[in-house]
Amino acid sequence: MKFRVAGAQIPVSRDVSENLAAIHRAIDFAVSQKADVLLTPEGSLSGYTHKMDVGASAKALEEVTARAKKKGLGLAQGTCFVEADERCYNQVRFYEPDGTFLGFHSKTLTCGSMTDPPVGEINHYAVKDLETFQFGSVAIGGLICNDLWANPACTPVPDPHLTQTLSEMGAQVIFHAVNGGRDGSPYAREVIWPFHESNLRIRARAGKVWIVTVDNCHPLDIPCSAPSGVISPEGVWAVKADPVGEQFFSFPIDLGDS
Repeated sequence: MKFRVAGAQIPVSRDVSENLAAIHRAIDFAVSQKADVLLTPEGSLSGYTHKMDVGASAKALEEVTARAKKKGLGLAQGTCFVEADERCYNQVRFYEPDGTFLGFHSKTLTCGSMTDPPVGEINHYAVKDLETFQFGSVAIGGLICNDLWANPACTPVPDPHLTQTLSEMGAQVIFHAVNGGRDGSPYAREVIWPFHESNLRIRARAGKVWIVTVDNCHPLDIPCSAPSGVISPEGVWAVKADPVGEQFFSFPIDLGDS
């Protein structure tokens, strides 16, 4: 069975209208590739903030999901969103090609300072239990940025090895939405990028799962914080995007007789 995934390394800002335009470009690409599902970066619709425009974000989400449904495209949509419980979640929201909402993964390893108590996004986003989702005949899972690599400089809780946990729960493909800090410095190039890439490859291989990953590419003139692309269960890049600027990719994942 071939499961064609598409990814969008697009700029993410706090301007919902700009984010929406970028996601529309990504949808057009994914449809042109006859992809089953499109992954966008962390916070790519609302902006990466718990202080987003709730009304504008909700309206934009309706527009994106309606357009994807019309085109027969599934979504792994990164956004921050206030749920019915009135709490804000940093999410990857999953939709089937017919528009059916499967549920969402909430960022679990929210970042914070290594102080007692920690300070940072850990104080602003709600978290729910990890789960897998059934996308047609494919078992999928979601992770968001630090969920995968558990950066020891900003993870004030133990690493629960979420990639491995999703694998043990039956996930065949993990969709990983990223929005990492970047400044173009030597430290970012020589330390942060290799750390992110190594974790992606090691954890895919350890869990024997496919990982589809995309990062925010803003600002457009320096490399992303992490590579975008598709990694095989052997820990090998099946496709890898250019690290600078807006990039789209697609790949037919071979899931055998699944």
